[in-house]
Amino acid sequence: MTRRHCRIRPSVLAAILALALTAALVPVTRAARTTTPATAGPLTLAAAAPAGERWSADLSVIDRDDVNVRRTAAGLRLREAHAAGRSPRSPHSALAEGMLLSAPRTLARPATRVRAEVTADVPAGASVEAQVRGWRLDGWTEWRAATVGAIFDQPVSRVQTRVVLTARAGGATATVRGVQLTADATAAVSAATPGLTYRVYATRIGLVGELTANGRTVQPRDHFVALPSRRGLSPLNTGDYTVRVCTTTGARCEYAPVWDVGPWNTRDDYWNPSAVRENWKNLPQGRPEAQAAYQSGYNGGKDQFGRTVLNPAGIDLADGTFWDGLQLTTNAWVEVAYLWTGGGPRAVVGDGPLNIRSGPGTSYAVRGLAARFANVPVQCYVTGQSVAGPYRTTTRWNRLATGQYVSYAYVSAVYGGTVPAC
Repeated sequence: MTRRHCRIRPSVLAAILALALTAALVPVTRAARTTTPATAGPLTLAAAAPAGERWSADLSVIDRDDVNVRRTAAGLRLREAHAAGRSPRSPHSALAEGMLLSAPRTLARPATRVRAEVTADVPAGASVEAQVRGWRLDGWTEWRAATVGAIFDQPVSRVQTRVVLTARAGGATATVRGVQLTADATAAVSAATPGLTYRVYATRIGLVGELTANGRTVQPRDHFVALPSRRGLSPLNTGDYTVRVCTTTGARCEYAPVWDVGPWNTRDDYWNPSAVRENWKNLPQGRPEAQAAYQSGYNGGKDQFGRTVLNPAGIDLADGTFWDGLQLTTNAWVEVAYLWTGGGPRAVVGDGPLNIRSGPGTSYAVRGLAARFANVPVQCYVTGQSVAGPYRTTTRWNRLATGQYVSYAYVSAVYGGTVPAC
C-alpha cells in the first residue's frame, strides 16, 4: 500500500561534518550583506587560509545529471523557482531546489581534506551549499559539506563537487559566481564502520512520473530506494551508493541504487556514528529519527520539519523494488546493508533488474533482484552454466556476500580489487 506520510524531497543544506572537529580546524567566515532580499549583497563561504592543491569547479556545463539549474551571464541559478515535478502533497512544494554535479578531478597527490570557497549572491530565503566526495580504491566516500572542510577517513585520489541551491517557491534564487576548492592533508575522521546492516521500516515510494532528488523521472515498477540524507545519494544513472535490502526472513533481497532522499527527514544519515551523523547525534547508531519519534516520542514525536511522524520509516522503496524485488504487499520491516560502508571488489550490474539465484545457473531458484547500475559486493567466482549476456558470453558466475549468484555476462565493470576463484 502507499505510504501514509507525504513524500519528502531534499531542500536544505547538508549539515556540518563532525562539528566539534571541523570547527576547530576550519572556521567559517561570512561576508556582510544587506538584509533586504531585493538588494542582498554577495555571500562568501570560506574555509581558513587555504594551502594545497587548488582548482575551480566548472559551473558552465549543464547536462543530464544536473537538476533544475541553469547558467546565466551572472552565474549559476535555479531554472525554476518552484518545486517542478513535485507532488502537491509534499511539504516541500513551497521550496524549489536544484543541483549541479561537476566532473571528478584527479588530484596531483592524495588528500584527506577538501575545502570550498563559494562566491554567491544569496537573497533571504535562498541557500547555497558546496559538497564533495572522494574516490578511494573501494569506491566513493559519502558526500560531505565542504564550506567548513570535508574530512575523509582515508586519502582520496579524485574529488567530485556538487552545488546545491534552494529557494522559496516563487522567491528570489541565489546566483553562484564561483566555487574554488583546496585539497590537502589533515587528521582523518572515521566514517561509518564497514559493512553496516540495520533493520528499519520500509515504505513504498509510488509517485510515478515525478522527479527524484538526482533528476530521474520515476518509472512504473522502478528499482531504486530513498534514504533520509543526501550523503548517500547516487548521481543519475549510477549505483555509487547501493543498498542490499532483504525481507526479515532473508527469503528475498534486492540490490538497489539510492536515487532519492526521504522518508520524513533529509539530514538523517542514521547509519553513521554520532561523530559523523548530520543530526540527532544522541540517537543510537542505526536508529532513524522517524523511528525514534514514532516509537518513543523523540523530538516530541516530530520530524526535522516539525510534522507529526505517522510511521517509523527509515527507507523508501520504489515500486519494482517493493513488489518485484522483495515481493512485499504492505509496508514492512526489512534488513538493509549500506554497501558503500564495506570494502572489497564490487561488480556493477550493467543490465537489469538481474535475477539473483541460489546457484550458478538459470535452473536455480531466484532469490531476488539486482537493479541496473547497482554495485554489488563479490566474494569470488565459480564456473557454471554458460550465459550469453549484453557484455559477454561466459560460464563465470559471481558469488555475492550473501552466498547467492549473478551471471558475469551482465556485469559491466568490476572495481575495488581482483575477484578470486572460490
